[in-house]
Amino acid sequence: MQYQDLKGKAVIITGGRQGMGRADALAFAESGAKVTVADISQEDCQLVVDEIEKNGGEALAVKCDVTNQKEVEEMVRKTVEKFGRLDILVNNAGICQFKPFLELTEAEWQRTLDINLKGYFLCAKAAAKEMAKQKSGAIVNIASVVMGQMGIGMAGLSHYSASKGGIAALTKTLALELAPSNIRVNAIAPGAIDTPMVASTKTDPKILEQTLAMIPMRRMGKPEEIASAVLFLSSNASSYITGSIVVVDGGWLAQ
Repeated sequence: MQYQDLKGKAVIITGGRQGMGRADALAFAESGAKVTVADISQEDCQLVVDEIEKNGGEALAVKCDVTNQKEVEEMVRKTVEKFGRLDILVNNAGICQFKPFLELTEAEWQRTLDINLKGYFLCAKAAAKEMAKQKSGAIVNIASVVMGQMGIGMAGLSHYSASKGGIAALTKTLALELAPSNIRVNAIAPGAIDTPMVASTKTDPKILEQTLAMIPMRRMGKPEEIASAVLFLSSNASSYITGSIVVVDGGWLAQ
């Protein structure tokens, strides 16, 4: 789906080189937005940019480690320098590694929290400073159905669940603080989405069967289905929505 009001808007998508981030980048470009594709690999980001430009869109590839404040600020600076403004941030960068709680190391815990939660904080802060200048903007955070009290727990994902629960709480708080600047902040909680992050699930027939059994629609979601929700929350179609968490999970949490 295309949103005409997104035409000409400047968007940053972290974790944009593959999976849901790539789908977001292509969808925004299709709606006429100017897209910064940011990730840890400049080469992979450039491949997405090349695809956008081949279809007549405008995009910028930026290497960015979202845990590094200087790199995050540079990502925002390059975006504003290239496009003249910043209207939308999609906080999508993240990692997910199954590891039993009693075997989880402090370093593994910290790395997950740094990328999945601290990264969202740093990117949102840098982006919101620019958006506040123009008194408008939208931030969309990618959370998960695996986020504890607001969703479900999942064995082997204590660190991931903690980070995603933190994103949900951060989203609601930022929505309150940034509303006076006309900056809306929402989150999307995807269920099982067919991306490289869940590749191991698909290669084991038993795990795949168990996963699909928990989903009433009996299939994984497509990255493009998340992108549709991201565009909605970034557009004027959701102009009175802030502080919300939109679940896109094939009915998983409805059970």
